[in-house]
Amino acid sequence: MATLQDINQFTEEQFVEVFGGIFEDSPWIAEKAAQLRPFPSMESAFEAMRNIVEKASEEEKEKLILKHPELASRISMSNYSQKEQASAGLHSLTSEEFETMTKLNKQYKEKFQFPFIIFVAGLDKQSIMKAMESRLQNNKTVEFHTALNEIYKIARNRFNQIAASD
Repeated sequence: MATLQDINQFTEEQFVEVFGGIFEDSPWIAEKAAQLRPFPSMESAFEAMRNIVEKASEEEKEKLILKHPELASRISMSNYSQKEQASAGLHSLTSEEFETMTKLNKQYKEKFQFPFIIFVAGLDKQSIMKAMESRLQNNKTVEFHTALNEIYKIARNRFNQIAASD
């Protein structure tokens, strides 16, 4: 666990090594946040990274969204994503569940041009599939903002696994 003193004293390279993965495959966020140190609190460190994303261009936000793997996909993904998806039971789908998830992923991606993103902690595979079905009714603008909010939840959880509380 990294303390506030640690993160304020890390070299930029160390900071990026520790926090570069909290936003899926997007170390540029940690690189920019490293320039904003020292942070007065752990909360301000995370909020700095969140604000970097919020102030990013729509194109940068879309690239961030596109970095996320499809749920229950067989492609390689970050260790964080593997653990998160496994905890929700997405690595142990029946063939019928896998077929349903694949169909929903395809419908979602065809409609919105980016993968379905949800903070899976505390959810099971059935509730995730229900959320996919429900969110398919949204328009692209709503889903774009929903995806970003889910990314913030995912990143917050990952940050909390690394950072010692103040």
